[in-house]
Amino acid sequence: MKPQPKLLRFALFGLLYLTQGVVLGYFASLNALYLLSNGLDMADVGVFSSIALIPFVIKIFFGMLSDRYNFFGLGRRKPYIAIGLLVQAVCLVLAASINPGRQYWTFVGVAFLLQLGMAFYDTCTDGLALDITPADEKGLLQGFMVGGRSVGVIVAASVAGVIAERSWPGVFYFLAAASLLPFLLLFFVREAPESAGERFNWGAFSAFKSRQVLAVAGAGLVIFLVIVGANQLVNPSFSARLGIDLSTAGFITTLWGLGCVGGAFLGGAIMDRAGDRAALWLSVFSVAATLAIMAVVPAVALAYVAAVLFGVAYGSSQAVYFALAMKYTTPAIAASMYSILMAVTNVGQGIGLGLGGVLAKNAGYPAAFLVFAAAMFLVLPFFPVLFRQRVAKPA
Repeated sequence: MKPQPKLLRFALFGLLYLTQGVVLGYFASLNALYLLSNGLDMADVGVFSSIALIPFVIKIFFGMLSDRYNFFGLGRRKPYIAIGLLVQAVCLVLAASINPGRQYWTFVGVAFLLQLGMAFYDTCTDGLALDITPADEKGLLQGFMVGGRSVGVIVAASVAGVIAERSWPGVFYFLAAASLLPFLLLFFVREAPESAGERFNWGAFSAFKSRQVLAVAGAGLVIFLVIVGANQLVNPSFSARLGIDLSTAGFITTLWGLGCVGGAFLGGAIMDRAGDRAALWLSVFSVAATLAIMAVVPAVALAYVAAVLFGVAYGSSQAVYFALAMKYTTPAIAASMYSILMAVTNVGQGIGLGLGGVLAKNAGYPAAFLVFAAAMFLVLPFFPVLFRQRVAKPA
């Protein structure tokens, strides 16, 4: 297949992840406020969040569908991505006309379908990226993906927040419009022709018997346990120790997001140029060092610097791990296998969030950051397995 322009491919994947980031940013920063403003309580918010996230638990099945079935001869990835984007956009338009205080379960149902569409195109986007991205570009690709999602979160926290002050329905229309940003580029990026070795077969799941694949999964669990578990403590720690207010907390979050964008491209570039081992070493030491700094930040001015540095380490670690996981996937089950590896990182996030809360409550924020910094070195035992010479992947 004739090589496709790198800028075109990276622009598509960056926009797909930016779109996802905008919607995820809304759910993370504004949705609870919207539900509370309509007379609901935090118990209702909790039920809503749990149900709405179910599609991301079952998204492996979307990967299997994409890996196995060519959509009426139109492709294994692009048609499913288009369907997911359209489902997301339509559900957001519908959500604008639903009052969650009076039609709670209708709103929950629409949100569930919305997240279903997002999980659908998210999984198939990863599959397309795996199909058409050369091995020496996967690091930079993840820079665009992680960076795009981080930009989306920043946009949601700023633009959507301003719109919400005037019109909540306007927020949903804005999110719906953002959902369609990548749509046009889908028509210009071509899928790779499917070779015999890339056709779906159940036997390809035997790849999970590989010690290297298991090591990739283990490293991902540790990395996301640490970075996500520690990240939830940043603003509460600064609030308790330095007395920051809500506006300052918001500014710190924005600085962290900008750091994530820069870190994503930095980590991806280092991976492509210096290799997987060097990039993962960078991830381990940068996260551990910035968390140690977080534990001892003495003033608000330095908290801004610490937030940027941690954002860089966070974004770099995400990009490095995602690119590493892509390199260990088997072509015949690319989307399925990658979604399983991502599910392991979700388990790590859950453990990290719980552990962080327990540590902060019982030992204090500085101790919690130091424990997470030390835990990052649990990635090192996986190095000998990860970076030995890989054998040929099973078909």
